[in-house]
Amino acid sequence: MIYLDTSVALAHLLAEDRRPPAPLWQEELVTSRLLEYELWNRLHGRDLARSHGDVARLLLARLAWLELRAPVLERALQPFPTPVRTLDALHLASVSFLRERGRDVTLATYDERMTRAAQAMGIPLMELPKT
Repeated sequence: MIYLDTSVALAHLLAEDRRPPAPLWQEELVTSRLLEYELWNRLHGRDLARSHGDVARLLLARLAWLELRAPVLERALQPFPTPVRTLDALHLASVSFLRERGRDVTLATYDERMTRAAQAMGIPLMELPKT
């Protein structure tokens, strides 16, 4: 199972230079409900909701969702081994929640801070092309 961070979803949707490999989309993908809000916020902020909305909805429809419930939120309140931003803490707490329940989860992210924190937490990372 691969936990999809917003940075990877946006790189795919916005056709950035650093795009995830096509086989990623054949994997079992899970993410926090937070990704949906981050994605739409970014599309609206760049005035891309109309041009990218259909593709965004298709991407979102193929994901398994983890809701931001008390155990995840409580973990996000705890310290992390390296400094992280608030939304990154919520994503990392989501991955931790799944792993603590025995799920074999790999994190897919382009975010450097999240990568450092995940490594320090022992969370496996999917190798993604940088360009």
